[in-house]
Amino acid sequence: MKTMFARLLGLCLLLAWVLPASAEEFISSYHSIVDVAKDGTLTVTEAITARAEGDRIKRGIFRDFPLYALDKDGNRTKVGFKVLSVERDGAPEDWHTENIDGGIRIFTGNADRILPTGEHIFQITYTTDRQIRYFDSYDELTWNVTGNGWQFPMREISATISLPEGARPSDTAVFTGQLGATGKDARILTEGNDVFFASTRPFYPGEGMTVAVKLPKGVLDAPSASQQREWWLRDRLALIIAGLGLLIVLAYYYRAWVTVGRDPAAGVIVPRWHPPEGLSPALVNYVDGRGFADGGWTALSATALDLAVKGFVTIEDLKNGLIIRRTEKKIENSLPVGQRTLLSSIGAPGNSLTIDKANGETVQKVGSDFRSSIEKEHRGKYYRSNSGYIVGGLVLSFGVIVATLIFGSFDEGDIGTIISLSMAAVFFAVSATIYGKQRRRGRGVLSRLGGIVFMAISGFLIFSLIAGVVGRIFFDHVHDANTLAVVALGLIVLLNVLFVLVMGAPTPLGRQLMDAIEGLRLYLTVAEKDRMNMQGAPQMSPQHFETLLPYAVALGVEKPWSKAFETWLAAASAGAAAYAPTWYNGNYNSFGDRIGGFSSSMASTIASTIPAPSSSSSSSFSGGGGSSGSGGGGGGGGGW
Repeated sequence: MKTMFARLLGLCLLLAWVLPASAEEFISSYHSIVDVAKDGTLTVTEAITARAEGDRIKRGIFRDFPLYALDKDGNRTKVGFKVLSVERDGAPEDWHTENIDGGIRIFTGNADRILPTGEHIFQITYTTDRQIRYFDSYDELTWNVTGNGWQFPMREISATISLPEGARPSDTAVFTGQLGATGKDARILTEGNDVFFASTRPFYPGEGMTVAVKLPKGVLDAPSASQQREWWLRDRLALIIAGLGLLIVLAYYYRAWVTVGRDPAAGVIVPRWHPPEGLSPALVNYVDGRGFADGGWTALSATALDLAVKGFVTIEDLKNGLIIRRTEKKIENSLPVGQRTLLSSIGAPGNSLTIDKANGETVQKVGSDFRSSIEKEHRGKYYRSNSGYIVGGLVLSFGVIVATLIFGSFDEGDIGTIISLSMAAVFFAVSATIYGKQRRRGRGVLSRLGGIVFMAISGFLIFSLIAGVVGRIFFDHVHDANTLAVVALGLIVLLNVLFVLVMGAPTPLGRQLMDAIEGLRLYLTVAEKDRMNMQGAPQMSPQHFETLLPYAVALGVEKPWSKAFETWLAAASAGAAAYAPTWYNGNYNSFGDRIGGFSSSMASTIASTIPAPSSSSSSSFSGGGGSSGSGGGGGGGGGW
């Protein structure tokens, strides 16, 4: 009984070892015949004998082939490739191809047909060129027979390099193992013009065999001058299109900027203690900022303060919000359109507008109506966006980018780099423009534009340099014209963002008002002793302070203006020092600290009440990268 049990146990162990082995999928033989033509064109026939068990090899196998190679100078060149035929077990087989990262994938078989279990011989015949490297004293064919990306083990690899009639190799070499390995696990035999290579051991997945044949000069025809020019153009077509496109886009935008985008020359800035005639605080903010910034909330805050000073509303400063309440004072037709709109939104005397989180949607509508009323009346008077020229530049740039992508044969890694550099271009262009606007006062137009362009391009090129170094270290994309084309496309994006931001220009009236506004800003921000020395400047008083406070808020200089008034209060009589505005209800110990702080934070208080927009689904472009399968590099294959 024990003997029978032992025999059964042994049989089970044997079956457990044999059955998985019999179900293994592998390549029993991989033989490649490489026929080298006199002009250097290769005709390759690969006979791949594979065991199919319905696991990964269900319908057939696939073969990945790289479409780029490095020439003798390390330049990345685009090779030609054409499938001539595909067979299985000696009969024509269905096949199709797909583009992959850096190459092409050839699928054998049909999606609607399952392979019978067992061993099958797949034969793929194709031609390829530009695989010969022409050195000064010899020519060389280095051929990665299998690639290093196969999913299956290989029991035997062999290759035959068939040279033109009468040709003899001056040297041969073989390399086996993982990518970059220098193993010599193969035999080499030369007979006439044929060189045979045969492996001496099995290969694991990811291992492969590369062979090399050295030829005397003259055995193969060197490419003609016209052929070299054609190859040179093919390798650099993307760079040529992108580079010329970059110059054309730059010339277009510069011409457009010179024609319509240059600001009129600034006048002489002199201090002025009255706002420009006919300009409300909101309109001062609109003209100075060339449109409403921060959603127009600063302009709305300045308008509310101006209405309070004039007696149309009172402002109650709450801990978590504000209340703007209408007084009994009748609305005057002479009020600016923005102020009339805000008063209408509040309603009849006694009504109020509460600005807090709970009332955010109402505040949002009030702000929208306020901005629309001002923009409708004043759009185009003080500032022209020159959007027609911008649209022309965008269309031109789009055409260049599309042409480059079509004729450049970019892989997925290049596309990812283009997206990254485009995002960097937007960031640097916006940052440079903000920097330039902050420094625009007191400098010439050309100087400002030059500073903006220099900062934007410098930052972008620094980023590109860092990205290029990282790319060379991790991705080995060296001497690649496509990399320069990618940078050129990034610069095109940079130019578009940059000129969209700087193409607009003030009208002559807008330039005149901007000079006047600059004079008002100068008066509001100078030290008290300097203000007192200005000939004709009015004496500081509560009325003078209140009249200009809304304009100080509109220009973002309410803190120095409030500080100047507080300094005057400290030196004034006791009656003046007891000053408290009737239009404001709030607790404060120091007028400058409280009123100045209240004025500067009023816009952010209003903006913080606005509800956040609803979110949408995330972009499909986010997440990890990668490519379909194991293409590129040395090629490879697998089952499907």
